[in-house]
Amino acid sequence: MSIGGSPEKTGFCVPRRAGRPLDSVKRRAIIEAAAQHFFHGGFAATAIEQVAADAGVSKVTIYNQFGDKRALFTAAVEFECEKMRGHFSLDALPSGPIRERLIAIAEVMSAFLFRPEMIQFERRIAAETEHDPAIGEAFLAAGPRRMKDGFAAYLRRAVEAGELVIEDAELAAEQFVSMCKGMGDLERRFGADVSPESRQSRIIGAVDVFLAAYGGPGARSGHR
Repeated sequence: MSIGGSPEKTGFCVPRRAGRPLDSVKRRAIIEAAAQHFFHGGFAATAIEQVAADAGVSKVTIYNQFGDKRALFTAAVEFECEKMRGHFSLDALPSGPIRERLIAIAEVMSAFLFRPEMIQFERRIAAETEHDPAIGEAFLAAGPRRMKDGFAAYLRRAVEAGELVIEDAELAAEQFVSMCKGMGDLERRFGADVSPESRQSRIIGAVDVFLAAYGGPGARSGHR
């Protein structure tokens, strides 16, 4: 089971579905090309013609499949967020104590957020959102909010297993992520060097504080 959720409304146009559905290979090529342009050039600077040329399709094909540039942006953001959610497959997590699993989740999350392209993309989104709030809303809906919902669902399963004692899983999910990121989140946004050792120390501390607050009987054996 992967962390995710049903698509949410973003305020963008609903893609038109004219003609035959595009095969999955071409659709993926379009979204990958769009993601590259959105990441490196930003929303405003990305031209559909450029995306079409890189993907080896016509501009008309993109409009027929996605409707408009904003809907393509949403698909590109969802594509990138899906990469992160893929790391949070329950089957891929360690089978050991809850502490080990939470550390693994935090490590993957941290690695994702510290990718140079992710930092650049966040900056692009923030800049573009000043001109069009719907862009920021699309990012929040496709990424952070779905991740939060999915992680909250994971925490509820841990509660059912007796590993955690949580009344508000959504709040606990926010607290966990916030503690794991800590000051390092601001540092990465403003170009400061954050060492791997510092990131790991912050993660371990965050997980231990989280378990001190929410650990259930089933978490004792894995909590130092």
